[in-house]
Amino acid sequence: MGKQDMSREFGKVGVLYGGRSAEREVSLMSGAGVLQALRNQGVDAHGFDTGLCSLSELAAEKFDRVFIALHGRYGEDGSLQGALEQLGIPYTGSGVMASAIAMDKVMTKRIWLSHGLPTPRFAAFDAQATPAEELHRTASELGLPLMLKAPHEGSTIGISKVNSAADLEAGFALCAKYDEVVLAEEFISGRELTVPVLGKGRTARALPIVEIRAPQGNYDYQNKYFSDDTQYLCPAPLDVELTQTIQALAVRAFNAVGCSGWARVDFMLRATDNAPYLLELNSSPGMTGHSLVPMSAKASGVSYEELCVEILRSAALELHQSQDWKPE
Repeated sequence: MGKQDMSREFGKVGVLYGGRSAEREVSLMSGAGVLQALRNQGVDAHGFDTGLCSLSELAAEKFDRVFIALHGRYGEDGSLQGALEQLGIPYTGSGVMASAIAMDKVMTKRIWLSHGLPTPRFAAFDAQATPAEELHRTASELGLPLMLKAPHEGSTIGISKVNSAADLEAGFALCAKYDEVVLAEEFISGRELTVPVLGKGRTARALPIVEIRAPQGNYDYQNKYFSDDTQYLCPAPLDVELTQTIQALAVRAFNAVGCSGWARVDFMLRATDNAPYLLELNSSPGMTGHSLVPMSAKASGVSYEELCVEILRSAALELHQSQDWKPE
């Protein structure tokens, strides 16, 4: 398809990036990459920073569709998706409900458990009103080491690995800075994997698995986005049967939450028995130079630019507006 055809197919496209969440810095990098890729393919694409511009300004741009390159709250959590539904602007990624659920690690885990999908044991606490003895009692039940997480943040923000009971309260306080809820999660020792999923429902397909090997096993914000020491193995060195099992589990996890368009499903593969455990689902994954979805797509023969176009082509509205409706 030529560049003129791209412009005709998609019309005026907005790339929404930046935003107001703790992941703004990453979103700016994702958005810059997507914007350049779409322009290189002949798409009439324009950057729009939702952290600096209002919804009225977004409406005034009269975009025919938008690519959401936002991460975290106010962009990945269903709130923006709801606004776009009201404005009638087709958007990439999951709809309002699935976006809101995926942004909440606790709710995501509850839905996975209701579908019989494996996820580490957990407990959720009020960040401001949890007695220390309750926290220590849960640590005894789940065992140490223990993961503490801010369940509405991403990009490894607000996460603490607690190795001893003496560190519990400090780890809890760190997570409480970012959220009203703190998630305590059983620590699964093993290999860290992630699986991008594209499509919707029966058409959803998993891309090649990526294995992440971070220095000292610490895949924190620095090692995730800025370090060259983290190793990424794609396709992950797993046998065919285990690869297919994990990819099928990723698609089931994606569909259980009701996701569409694209997402990335994170796993731990337990060292003792190679049992996969679902950690979280990212409904608007990173698209930076270090990001894992483009890496996986490349391993399947899809370039970064082709991936951006495929995701953009999937842009839709969840609620189909009646053609007969007119304001009074």
